[in-house]
Amino acid sequence: MNTVLDPYDLKILAELQKDGRLTNNELGEKIALSPSQCSRRRSRLEAEGFILGYQAIVRREKIGLELLVVISVTLATHNRDNAQRFAKLIRSLPEVLEAYSLTGEMDYHLKVACRGLADLSRFVNDALLPHESVQHVKTSIVLETLKDFQGYF
Repeated sequence: MNTVLDPYDLKILAELQKDGRLTNNELGEKIALSPSQCSRRRSRLEAEGFILGYQAIVRREKIGLELLVVISVTLATHNRDNAQRFAKLIRSLPEVLEAYSLTGEMDYHLKVACRGLADLSRFVNDALLPHESVQHVKTSIVLETLKDFQGYF
């Protein structure tokens, strides 16, 4: 279904990205629509897949994950089976927060959270490097986050 989003739909999406716990009353006040209109629009946006879900954003440092790392990975061979083996590996590793398949010099970029350097070393040396799908790994430790995802609008 190719639903065209109107300005109110876009405002709803923007507000819910800021605070997914907004009630329809609060949402209506922010975007100048009635709560019932907000409820219908929100339900439609959820049903049509514009809103994938709601989640708590946890401050990783508060739970002991002090180290944020970007890891670039080159595959050993470039074929579908190897890519699937690597994808299966990545999905099994809880340290991986995000993973992207890329064009260019590296095949994948991983965003990884660890408790410290010892955990990072174990992750790279015990999980990534020995895996049959991996040829090369390059790690970069994040010194400072200048901008983190806060929504599209």
